[in-house]
Amino acid sequence: MLTKKQRDLLLLINDHVSKGQIAPSFDEMKDAIGLKSKSGIHRLIGALEERGFIRRLPNRARAIEILRMPDGYQGQQQLKSSQTSKASLPSNNNIVDVPLCGKIAAGTPIEAISHEGHTISLPDSMIGHGDHYALTIDGDSMIDAGINDGDTVLIQKCDTARDGDIIVALVDNQEATLKRLRRRGGHVDLIPENRDHDIRTYEAHRVEVQGKLAGLYRTYH
Repeated sequence: MLTKKQRDLLLLINDHVSKGQIAPSFDEMKDAIGLKSKSGIHRLIGALEERGFIRRLPNRARAIEILRMPDGYQGQQQLKSSQTSKASLPSNNNIVDVPLCGKIAAGTPIEAISHEGHTISLPDSMIGHGDHYALTIDGDSMIDAGINDGDTVLIQKCDTARDGDIIVALVDNQEATLKRLRRRGGHVDLIPENRDHDIRTYEAHRVEVQGKLAGLYRTYH
């Protein structure tokens, strides 16, 4: 048996799905069912998945598959696979496959990002001019900028950026990290958005801009 909050969340997601919409964001879910924090939504989503009501789809932004509804809900039982509803990207957009280039640290720099041959499908309306790629966030140093561990960020390829931009920085040609940029004379500060993490300062020649943040897509996996 589902709790009231679990049931309310499942019905909310199903309402979006039945209208052909993408799944609501965590903020929308939180406000709709009266929770104070998104951590509660994370727990509810996990509980619904563990109990077999939903399945989170990999490499798709805000993609949730409804597997079944609660007993007694309009007489619906387990859905057949051919009738399974999915919270998918809007149909009125052209879909673009953006390279998903692996993980990037939002904490201590990790090994340089590698191309894994994977892609993420996004509406072209979400993508601006120029070349783009996507990265999965590993770490919590940018949470105060709304970028959480496990999020997918869309990066616009570039080799220059302004102070204050959130960039992909390649340090010493081997370590990549996502941080806010600040220049000071011949040095570069890579600034986290989490008070528990320290600003890291490098000589300017050691830091190469690989791109800047263009968007964020929260996936449920």
